[in-house]
Amino acid sequence: MRASVPFDAPLAPEEAFFAIGDVHGCLSQLGKLLLEIDKRDNAPKIVCLGDMIDRGDHSAGVLQLLLALSREMGDQLVCLRGNHEQMMLRFIEDPDRYESRWLSHGGLQTLASFGVSRSGKRDPEGLRDRLLDAMGDDMVNWLRDLPSQWQTGNVATVHAAADPALPMNFQSTQVLAWGHPDFFRVNREDSIWVVHGHTITEEATAQDGRISVDTGAYVNGRLTAAHIYPGGVDFIHT
Repeated sequence: MRASVPFDAPLAPEEAFFAIGDVHGCLSQLGKLLLEIDKRDNAPKIVCLGDMIDRGDHSAGVLQLLLALSREMGDQLVCLRGNHEQMMLRFIEDPDRYESRWLSHGGLQTLASFGVSRSGKRDPEGLRDRLLDAMGDDMVNWLRDLPSQWQTGNVATVHAAADPALPMNFQSTQVLAWGHPDFFRVNREDSIWVVHGHTITEEATAQDGRISVDTGAYVNGRLTAAHIYPGGVDFIHT
């Protein structure tokens, strides 16, 4: 295991922005949080850190809202691909191989939110086709195009983690979506702050070059956004 060095770089994004943690189908909480953000900034830059779907009951509504906002806001809204979006897309691409994995990680709730149910016998391709019909091409293509990271200044946003030994432009999509064993143990040495969700924390935190924003919305109704600006960070909760 690599020894960790102290991390003391100041937050220096080129633009202020709000990073929203894992929504997981919690449409009401997302709406409330967006209203709070709008009160603070009438033209905000917003980054959703992935895992917009699964587990909660309203994934379809969450995706419909974010797709509409992405058309309205353009580059002012960035939605990242989390491991749950990755699992859903893999199910769409190869339903026979990935059906069980996705459905056991909250995909059943997402299917239900689109009004799609499983038939009596196992039919992964038929299930996929019914989901595609319910989602529509625009939504599927939007999900396929989601980036795995976004960066401004010395602040990188990802879903789960980053390998502290590698520059951000050399990170694998698997690590960014699922995590890395050294992420919480070894501080980065390139002065890059990493903003992430994926791992539920009781309180949002900003320390040692990591800003952790997943406060478990689908478990406790608490959705968090980090307002990150040059020199500091504030947290907003539902």
